[in-house]
Amino acid sequence: MKERAGSVRFGVIGCADIAWRRTLPAMRSEQSIEIRAVASRDLTRAERFTDNFGGVAVKGYAELLKRDDVDAVYIPLPAALHAEWVERALLAGKHVLAEKPLTTRSRETGRLLGLAGERGRLLLENMMFLHHPQHRHVDDLVSSGAIGELRSFMSTFTIPPRPPGDSRYLPDVGGGALEDIGVYPLRAALRFLGPRLRLVGATLRVERARGAVVGGSALLSDPVGATAQLSFGMEHSYCSGYELRGASGRLGLDRAFTPPPDHRPVLRMERRNRGEEITLPAGDQFANIVASFAAALLSDDGVIARDLAAQNLGSLRQAELVDDIRDRAEYAYTS
Repeated sequence: MKERAGSVRFGVIGCADIAWRRTLPAMRSEQSIEIRAVASRDLTRAERFTDNFGGVAVKGYAELLKRDDVDAVYIPLPAALHAEWVERALLAGKHVLAEKPLTTRSRETGRLLGLAGERGRLLLENMMFLHHPQHRHVDDLVSSGAIGELRSFMSTFTIPPRPPGDSRYLPDVGGGALEDIGVYPLRAALRFLGPRLRLVGATLRVERARGAVVGGSALLSDPVGATAQLSFGMEHSYCSGYELRGASGRLGLDRAFTPPPDHRPVLRMERRNRGEEITLPAGDQFANIVASFAAALLSDDGVIARDLAAQNLGSLRQAELVDDIRDRAEYAYTS
């Protein structure tokens, strides 16, 4: 999979807000990445991006894929468009970093991961929070027995209502709280409790007028009875965190999914009725994931390759559980 000795030349397909605010600033700062082109259906929008981040503005996504000065593409399009453009990029010989969710159905996720393997291309879902070092500190404490054997995991990710025209309210383009927000606590549960989690039950709250899922909850369990209780939505106050409970204690993190680069996380731990707070180093999860993606292409580091392969397995299992929640949930409708 090694591309070249210098840097990874990226093209960007789509001019989404997440690309402007977080991903492209991280790419611009990463020495191993060059932004070569930005494509939009509206050339003026592409030019706004290239004026700020560099590269050539291109009208039309297909035109960008024809460029031989692009090694990899970043795709921050609406979720319903991911499957088409990820496939077209892979067939054009490009590596792909795609915004989450990778696709809106697990069968498509599995098919595209298989296609990437066949083509010798790297395909990665931009589940950036997995690359923040705060979670490794949690791993270290759990593996050391600080809270005893894990019994349960609880996580919430909720945000306030978005502007009326926000794509999250458009089910036809893959919008909705389950795919856009619920995947964070779901993926965190898989990270800490493992891939054998199965759905026990779920509820989804749907805004009747637009047909969009605006909130929900899910209960999952592993084969030995450890549970994951998850809540998510976009009609709430902001909350982003998780808590692990063990046989002899508990620990938790706030701002677990969207910490700013300069945020110093505070890990709260309670055991034997005594509490303590551990302040952790700051970390830039967007910078970390784009650097890992580039390193996987530019080096022979087996550790990075294994980590990204494991992340892809997690993306597939996540997609399967999203399917289960969507298909088996109790639905409640609100005006």
